[in-house]
Amino acid sequence: MKKKIFYAMGAVIIIFVGWVVYGLFIAEPASPLATAEGSYEDLNMKVEYSRPYKKGRVIFGEESEGALQPYGKYWRLGANAATKITFSKDINFAGQPVDAGTYRMYAVPGANEWEVSLNSDAEAFFGVAEPDYDLDVVKVKVPAQTLPETEQFTITFDSDSTGAKMNFVWDKTKVTVPITIQ
Repeated sequence: MKKKIFYAMGAVIIIFVGWVVYGLFIAEPASPLATAEGSYEDLNMKVEYSRPYKKGRVIFGEESEGALQPYGKYWRLGANAATKITFSKDINFAGQPVDAGTYRMYAVPGANEWEVSLNSDAEAFFGVAEPDYDLDVVKVKVPAQTLPETEQFTITFDSDSTGAKMNFVWDKTKVTVPITIQ
């Protein structure tokens, strides 16, 4: 009898370990990891985030509409892990000064504007949990624009003569944060 229990427990452990290995190392994630990099003059910027898909869902909107990301609620700017951004030089983030370094980045989306924040807890892994707001370095408000539908959440950088621009694009929304060198 003990032998049968031992074999059964061994089989359960082997199946569990196989499932974990498959999930972590073999299966393609539903929201793949991505890196967005940009530069402006001698400033380098890098964002590490996960890219969820729309999959026919309501993305931004009212909670009563069943929106995946309700207006006025914390969002980690992606999926899975917390989103991290790194600046190689001191910058102005939508006009607010920020020292060079790595930060946790998150947003609170709204219908017409978003509040985008940088938080000093850059080593936070699980983005589901809201950050310690006392560690916020800067909060800025930027307008939201309406665009044609985009299936997968994307962060990009571009620049012009005034500085760099970091863009968040998903569903029918685009938000741009201006970035200049101090």
